Amino acid sequence: MTDKRTKLVEILRAEVKPALGCTEPVAVALACAKAKELLGEEIVKHTVLVSPNVYKNGMCVGIPGTQRLGLKISVALGFIGGHSENGLRVLETLTEEQVKEAENYIDNNQISISPADTKEKVYIEVVLQGATKTSKVVIKTKHDNFVYLESNGEVLLDQQPHVEVAITTEKEENILDGITIKELVENIEALELKDIEFLLEGIAMNEEIANYGLSGKIGIGVGYGIKKSMEEGLLSDDLMNQAMMITAGASDARMAGVKMPVMSSNGSGNHGITAILPIVAYNKKFPQTDERLAKSLAISHLVTAYVKNFTGRLSAVCGCGVAASTGATAGLSWLMSGDIRQIEGSIENMVANLSGMICDGAKAGCALKLASAASAAVQSAIIAKHECFVPSMNGIVGANVEQSIQNLGRVSDKGMSVTDEVIINVMDDMNKVC
Repeated sequence: MTDKRTKLVEILRAEVKPALGCTEPVAVALACAKAKELLGEEIVKHTVLVSPNVYKNGMCVGIPGTQRLGLKISVALGFIGGHSENGLRVLETLTEEQVKEAENYIDNNQISISPADTKEKVYIEVVLQGATKTSKVVIKTKHDNFVYLESNGEVLLDQQPHVEVAITTEKEENILDGITIKELVENIEALELKDIEFLLEGIAMNEEIANYGLSGKIGIGVGYGIKKSMEEGLLSDDLMNQAMMITAGASDARMAGVKMPVMSSNGSGNHGITAILPIVAYNKKFPQTDERLAKSLAISHLVTAYVKNFTGRLSAVCGCGVAASTGATAGLSWLMSGDIRQIEGSIENMVANLSGMICDGAKAGCALKLASAASAAVQSAIIAKHECFVPSMNGIVGANVEQSIQNLGRVSDKGMSVTDEVIINVMDDMNKVC
């Protein structure tokens, strides 16, 4: 492989991985599990600080294996039974007894978790004190990226900058800063199946949780409601509704805390659901070879990463609506034998469509947003196939697709920072009893 292709595959391997539970509370549980392991004794006192975006996303989402919601139970689960070596699947090995013990822990102990004063999108700091020892853990930039580990005063890992900088490490130079969408697609087309075959695992994994979510009214039941409406003839059994149904069904189950892993994308399980399942819906209607499926998924995940590179890891806008759905539409457009202009056009259609969808945290209602994201992804690819594109210099759509994505990033990352603060304040006021 060329150096550029090698780097793209490295991104895919780093960003497409299984995760159990909503990624933000799972990351908190991971940090707490690691801190408890480094402490090596019973906890006497603890302090957990998280970035405002992690705080927002973890407030009231279902946690696998328990009926409790949010970050407090995540802290307790990490302390009681988490195994940090499992990474983002840290909650997968918890027993029913450990879950009950964790629930009892939060009922009888004050959980200290609050927003940190940081501009970092992903930041988690856990400090523990025992009878004789202390420990400290910091996760930063990515949900499973430990940058600081300390056990009883001994620093085991320190990758934190010691001088405050105005920008986050998310903006470190990488291939996505300069590559064009055309180059990205052409490099994926040149890959061999063996290089990206691992991406096909996400189909089986995410389809399994979607089927579970469609088996009954789970969470809001968005996917189940669409399914019943199709059976009753209120909705047609077409590509768009199939994509909406299975994507929403998977989110229904995941946001309800069903203990099943999903294949995540760029640090989010819901991103993985959105990036993968519309392509699965297309494959059901129009069967594809494994090679074409894998390349379509690669395009979807990498375009998602491309958008996130400019909008930020977490932001005021819904990453499923503005990033993963954009990845999905690019993958779908390619599967529909779209040329590069049609693929670029499908992306620009998405930039013009759902760019204002806010992120108000991870919760049951995300299934509705994912249904809209899947529908828009299919719609944008279909109309692009017929040469129907948003014209250049139209709203935030720029002179080319790269400028359009960068404009979206400016609006999301910088333009909506105040919006993000207001969203967090509104949610905090409402969810103090959550």
